[in-house]
Amino acid sequence: MAQATQMNVPEINTPITVDHDKKKRQFTIRLNGSHDRAVLLYEYVGKKTVDLQHTEVPDAYRGRGIAKHLAKAAMDFVVEEDLKAHLTCWYIQKYVKENPQPQYLEHIHPM
Repeated sequence: MAQATQMNVPEINTPITVDHDKKKRQFTIRLNGSHDRAVLLYEYVGKKTVDLQHTEVPDAYRGRGIAKHLAKAAMDFVVEEDLKAHLTCWYIQKYVKENPQPQYLEHIHPM
């Protein structure tokens, strides 16, 4: 009989706020004001084209919809700045497929 392993899973007690650091080219969410943070990294690959490269959420916080906030912030940024986006990150691809907003779809650069 398999034994269940209990993990100490931190709670998220504060509203989720996405910060955008344009110099570091990343979106971040501080988790519970701690040193833990979720991050989405991007790079400019042309004057008006960004590559949404990687989304990472610490293991203890996965499965809570945190990456969705990063994906939405990144796609909203692409739309607001009238950029084209390469979706290298599999999670961003999944997010856009599940949220096929016309304003997102018209800003996706075909791979």
